[in-house]
Amino acid sequence: MKTVKEVSVLTGISVRTLHWYDEIGLLKPSAVSDAGYRLYDDKALERLQQILFFREFDLPLREIKSIMDNPALDRNHILLSQRRMLEQKKERLERLISGIDDILKGENRMDFTVFDQNDIEQLYQSIMSQMTDEQKKQYMKNYILADECAAAETSGAENVLTDMEEVEAEFHKMFVRNASGEQAQKNFRKLVEWYGDKEQVLKGAKPMEPEIFAAYQNRLDAVLKKLAAKRGEDVSGFPVRELIGEYDFVSGQLYQMRDVKVVMKDLAAFYQANEQAKAAFEKQYGEGFVEFFAAAVEEFYK
Repeated sequence: MKTVKEVSVLTGISVRTLHWYDEIGLLKPSAVSDAGYRLYDDKALERLQQILFFREFDLPLREIKSIMDNPALDRNHILLSQRRMLEQKKERLERLISGIDDILKGENRMDFTVFDQNDIEQLYQSIMSQMTDEQKKQYMKNYILADECAAAETSGAENVLTDMEEVEAEFHKMFVRNASGEQAQKNFRKLVEWYGDKEQVLKGAKPMEPEIFAAYQNRLDAVLKKLAAKRGEDVSGFPVRELIGEYDFVSGQLYQMRDVKVVMKDLAAFYQANEQAKAAFEKQYGEGFVEFFAAAVEEFYK
């Protein structure tokens, strides 16, 4: 057991801050001595270490508490998430350092392009390399190649592989052509805005296993149902903010984003502006939910 003063010396966190963590329930002492001194065991110190990891990303204390107290998240899940976040921060810092080095060398190229041909090719390869043959066929069908895929599948056993290779080659050409268009570049610009930089967009393009994706979707649905039950409550209150914080965290894991603030605000605005989407959303979560959700998101990120 360590006293609060010993923990302060060990971690560099002030005694006052540790007292505050206790008051808000973020880090309770393991015991209190007869003299009234807070005492911390190894488990409490491990929790403090995880809190400090999250503080590296300037997360509010309430959101950290919400994440760490979530029964759906175990210790390893939290640590893996923190490791991934730290790796991304490290990569971003390395790119910034590299950019400064280029400027110091007089080699700053001022590259503001969105996705060039090499990026598009990398995006395509990243997507396709992670898919099974069945997933590829389904993906190409969804990309308006249903007739060609169906014809390839029914053309005869000895010709199926060749025909599917031809369909995939044609799909590749169409993908690159469409991705080079003006609208696609606008979409890429939005993706870069969401992910923070181009490299993270390319990383996020790798498809997730369907079972894992479904599990994340179910968790988001469960959060929205809890949020719907709070409809009419103060969006600045902790119960609502806690649920938006959980939605933020799960969305970040699902889409592999460092910060989903822009995505969340764009999503809320989309549901408000698109009547069809609004109707579908409110059919699932109740009348008036879109405005409540948008207000809660706005308050959370304010």
